Amino acid sequence: MSDTDKIEAAVFRRLLEHLDSRKDVQNIDLMNLAGFCRNCLSKWYVAAADDAGVEIDYEQARERVYGMPYDDWKAKYQTPATAEQMSAFDDRKKG
Repeated sequence: MSDTDKIEAAVFRRLLEHLDSRKDVQNIDLMNLAGFCRNCLSKWYVAAADDAGVEIDYEQARERVYGMPYDDWKAKYQTPATAEQMSAFDDRKKG
């Protein structure tokens, strides 16, 4: 593994730790502010695994990103999106 690969892997692990420490930040907030969310990271994880010839399904990737099964995370931490959040999301999709 190259030094760059090691650094990028460490950065990814740190990002996951940071997101885990900020369960109060909802995916819709991430989407509205940054254009990606935990589910996007999960999809990118699956794509990177596929590129590497490793078979990982979406639910396995989400468990890696969320630190637990997605349904458990959703039940414990996800809150309903507000009308304002949904409006911002819809506006972002249009723009």
